[in-house]
Amino acid sequence: MNARLLFFTIFLISGLLRAQEVDLSGTVKEAETGIPIPGANVIVKNTTMGTSTDFDGNFFLAGVPKGAILQISYIGFRTQELTVGDATVLNIELVTDTQALDEVVVVGYGTQTKKELTGAVTAIDAESIEAVNPQRVEQALQGQVAGVQVTTTSGSPGAASNIRIRGISTNGDNRPLILVDGNVIEDLSVLNPGDIESMTVLKDATAGIYGVRAANGVILITTKTGKLNTELKFSYDAYGGFQETSRKLPVLNATEYAVISNEAAIAGGDPIPFPNIRNLGQGTDWQDEVFEKAPIFNHNLTMTGGTEKSRYSFGVSYLTQDGIVGGDKSNFNRTTVRANYNLDPIENLKLTTNILYTGTNRRTLPENALGSVLFNALNNAPTFAPRNPDGTFTYADGLGQEIINPLAQMANTYNKTAVDRISGKVGARYEFLDGFSAESSLQFNYAEVDGKFFEPIVFYGVGKTFNRTNNSVFENFDIYKDYTWDSFINYDKDFGDHNVKATLGMSVFRTQGDLGGFRGNRLPTNNWLEASIDVAEEVEDVYRNGGDRFDERLLSYFARAQYNYKNKYLFSALIRRDGSTKFGPENRFGYFPSGSVGWVVSEEDFFGEGSTVTFLKLRGSYGIVGNDRIPANAFRSVLNGEGEYVFSGPSVTGDFNDESLELGAAAGILANPQIQWEEQKTLDIGMDMRMFDSRLSLTADYFKKTTENLLVSPPVSGILGAAAPGAGLPIVNAGTVENEGFEFVLGWSDDPSEDFSYNISYNMTFLRNEVLSVNNGVGFIPGGGFGVGQDFPSRMEDGKPLGYFYGYETDGVFQTQAEVDAHATQPNAAPGELRFVDTNGDGVIDETDRTDIGNPIPDATLGFNLGFNYKNFDFSAYTFGSIGNEIVRNYERAIPRVNRLNYVLNRWTGPGSTNTDPRVTTGATSSILFSDYYVEDGSFIRIQNVQLGYTINPDTMDSVGLDSLRFYVSVNNLYTFTEYRGYDPSASSGAPIGGGIDQGFYPVPRTYLLGLNLKF
Repeated sequence: MNARLLFFTIFLISGLLRAQEVDLSGTVKEAETGIPIPGANVIVKNTTMGTSTDFDGNFFLAGVPKGAILQISYIGFRTQELTVGDATVLNIELVTDTQALDEVVVVGYGTQTKKELTGAVTAIDAESIEAVNPQRVEQALQGQVAGVQVTTTSGSPGAASNIRIRGISTNGDNRPLILVDGNVIEDLSVLNPGDIESMTVLKDATAGIYGVRAANGVILITTKTGKLNTELKFSYDAYGGFQETSRKLPVLNATEYAVISNEAAIAGGDPIPFPNIRNLGQGTDWQDEVFEKAPIFNHNLTMTGGTEKSRYSFGVSYLTQDGIVGGDKSNFNRTTVRANYNLDPIENLKLTTNILYTGTNRRTLPENALGSVLFNALNNAPTFAPRNPDGTFTYADGLGQEIINPLAQMANTYNKTAVDRISGKVGARYEFLDGFSAESSLQFNYAEVDGKFFEPIVFYGVGKTFNRTNNSVFENFDIYKDYTWDSFINYDKDFGDHNVKATLGMSVFRTQGDLGGFRGNRLPTNNWLEASIDVAEEVEDVYRNGGDRFDERLLSYFARAQYNYKNKYLFSALIRRDGSTKFGPENRFGYFPSGSVGWVVSEEDFFGEGSTVTFLKLRGSYGIVGNDRIPANAFRSVLNGEGEYVFSGPSVTGDFNDESLELGAAAGILANPQIQWEEQKTLDIGMDMRMFDSRLSLTADYFKKTTENLLVSPPVSGILGAAAPGAGLPIVNAGTVENEGFEFVLGWSDDPSEDFSYNISYNMTFLRNEVLSVNNGVGFIPGGGFGVGQDFPSRMEDGKPLGYFYGYETDGVFQTQAEVDAHATQPNAAPGELRFVDTNGDGVIDETDRTDIGNPIPDATLGFNLGFNYKNFDFSAYTFGSIGNEIVRNYERAIPRVNRLNYVLNRWTGPGSTNTDPRVTTGATSSILFSDYYVEDGSFIRIQNVQLGYTINPDTMDSVGLDSLRFYVSVNNLYTFTEYRGYDPSASSGAPIGGGIDQGFYPVPRTYLLGLNLKF
């Protein structure tokens, strides 16, 4: 009886317990796309009970207690927890965790979690890039990465940008090293921004693992690829829109122009050119004539997928963009085809392959210089009509030799440059023993550049510099190729609380080029389509010997050790031995060490778990990186100069009067076998902190970069032949530049409800640049250009910022002759002229009074980014700015009768009228000399991109067999807040000495886009 009772009791209790358990099944998908997630973990929290989803994202769990917490997780997605109830079928959607994706970043020859990083590293994901819709990759860095400044050389289609990481470090090449899937890419125009999965910027000495090419920082780009066990998926992204100029300069209309021209003529003692100004009206606005609305279209199709042992991705894109000046005369189009394939054929072996083809075609117009289209549009007289009654172009008579009709100039400009480029990589990784792996890869680039430039017979007016009585064509065909072979062994092993990593490897790089160009003169036809050197009467070999070739090589060995104790104490050290053919045998190799440490304070026991600060890490790094970006063969004499000799011999009559001119070669740049590596010594002290459950993040860094042994050219005696045609000064190590600054990034992200989330980030970088020494014998290096025939306006000099502006300081305008007489002797001084400061006090205004009048390097750069999602809507806005830099206004021609900006209406007209702007005159004037009158504040803040998107309900998409569909509208370059009077304060030639001088920069256009993102 007792046994029966006991059995019944146990059965009853078991039934009750079983009634409290359920069998669960369901599917785990991506919330954004609805794509199933294979391999997701589904576990009962605080137990060993769990499973993983299959290929289709399905799972099954038996006997799960009601009330238990079900935890669903997958790498790159936010972990989700559900309380088990009566429901037995679950449809779970995981949201992408941007923060988690950022936790693993690509670094030199491997990856690390952000927690382990001891260097200054910033990562940008695909979502951030897509929100900006850049036409070029570098535009996605603007305002998003602290310490990185991106300036445009021009707003014309296909124009390059300058990227500077933590300042300008050398008077030579300041470009960072750019690697796309491990492959060196010098020109980012070959890459479609839509193909990028992530970008990582290495800013401090830890970039030294990449050696000599990393002295100016490193940008690592990873392209999109598929996932294991994923069915074939497609995504199609497209946008179209139009562009317009973001600014027109306020020039004088015809009536104002005539008034000013008459006044200038009277002041110069010349007859007035416009006796009757009554009916002139507004006249021609030449900017309206050259600017136009230009179309832009982009299409990008990507396919991804994977099996149990492979992942693959294929993408093709096409971009076409006309210019806001000249339309299809300045068109750029780009076609890219990309393929990635990764295979794990056997256990522990991984094979990777990728290939990228890019074909670009570009047509350009003269820009950013005296004689450019915009230069002529600004300076041409508004009293001239664009065309004569018979339809021919008018002449810009009476406006000097350089000013011509810009419409005629565009009509007679013919050129095209086609570039075909193939880049690829083949690599293998094999894991062996316990913690060891060996990896080897071969990367290559091959490019062909085919260019044609035609100069027709053309007449722009009497005495014009650009008139051509004979036509000519220039054709070039250049080949560039390089390869990199990297091989290294990694060791990664945990010993309890200790983690040890080590890397030992070598790298070989070789780049070659074969450049060829021929000019054909006197063509039988004046037609662009028929122009060819094959029909020219005269053909000139531009390179004399049929081609110009180069062959440069690097050989490097590197070792790195990393140590991690309990994720609290971090240490990394590396050394690299680099050899470059740009240096002589005695100085060819250099050793460059660096080290870094980190302390994760928040892992300490004393920190406490309930702290508002959830993560705190202190880190520091110091190292030396070499730089070999100098002209090749500077250590030896090369016969690349010009040589000419007249041979004469006896004629048939016995006289020595038969002569012939023979062309040959001569020594070029004078050799210096002692030149050696530039060395950059970099210090970084940083902090990473997160607060309030990681909703608030803060990163701060202090940095100091000192570049020593800069390669400069000293003055030498003309006896040495440095002034001969094709020759040049020798290169010596004789300079030091220092960049010191502070940067910080502050971000906040939160999702207060299921329907609403938002994020805000702000970054700012303060920078001080100073030249510590220029030991070239004179203490400075001049550069840049201003006006015509004037001294160099920029300098590199001890104690000054690199490339600072050097000219006359002004102190208002002379009001009376008495002021002129009381002032230091100034050539052509008169009432109404600019008054120059006698800085040396010798009573004479001359070139010795020139001084520091401005700095083209900003004191600070900043970025402010905002985004939010509400239900199916998303919004983002990106802003960046530059504070404290100056720009030289050099787009006006200082000759009589040219048009001027309307600030001339504030000119001096008599004592007390103004103390700001000088008088107008056709006579000699000192006011045209380079002075701070032409230097303006170039500070600006630009709303770079504003985008509003709407995603169609996923259930609706499922019903028609699509994963997701999003539409958006966006505006790029919406508005720029600035006091600068030129076209674009963000533009710069990028030259270390001579940058920041505005020759009439082609403005970056404002672009309106309508686009879609489709996944199926």
